[in-house]
Amino acid sequence: MAAFTIAVAKGRTADQTILLLDSMGITFQQLTSSSRKLIFYNSDETITLIFVKGVDVPTYVEKGAADLGIVGKDNILESQAEIYEVLDLKFGKCKFAVAGKPGQLLDTMKPLTIATKYPTIARNYFSRKGKSIDIVKLNGSVELAPLIGLADVIVDIVETGNTLRENGLIILEEVEPISTRLIVNKASFALKSQAIHSFIQEVQKNLV
Repeated sequence: MAAFTIAVAKGRTADQTILLLDSMGITFQQLTSSSRKLIFYNSDETITLIFVKGVDVPTYVEKGAADLGIVGKDNILESQAEIYEVLDLKFGKCKFAVAGKPGQLLDTMKPLTIATKYPTIARNYFSRKGKSIDIVKLNGSVELAPLIGLADVIVDIVETGNTLRENGLIILEEVEPISTRLIVNKASFALKSQAIHSFIQEVQKNLV
């Protein structure tokens, strides 16, 4: 069996991935909740697991540093990486949405100012609608932007909507459903086809 490397987004995605791999009988003995290591090997060293920031997973896979990746659809869309997206793992479900103050109009003639952590996704969404926008790229709490006049609306991930409500904002338009996906490096998909297809089939069997 060809050895392969899986890049996994740190945090909740990693926790759910470990549970999934455990259900498939794939375990990493040195992997504990207190471990600070970033690279782990399964018992026969056919699978290497590396933990990276979610935004970096598509890059690791695109560049061939990892054969496969497990990461949210948000990071795939924003990166625009040249990879294969092969499977929806069904966890980490949320959605991208345009949010703003109640009564905020999106179909005005003047350009909208959008605050977001995801400028590529925001730009592509409004481009499809033929809407002119200005982007304000933020890394922190984007919900603040419409409240202080920095932006008209925001484009962000919404899970429960609680943060929006607490800040007096509402969803104006839903952009895209988001969940965790399995992605594959294009060259690896050809060169390690049997091993990767077998892995994908096992994942499918063990999805809840």
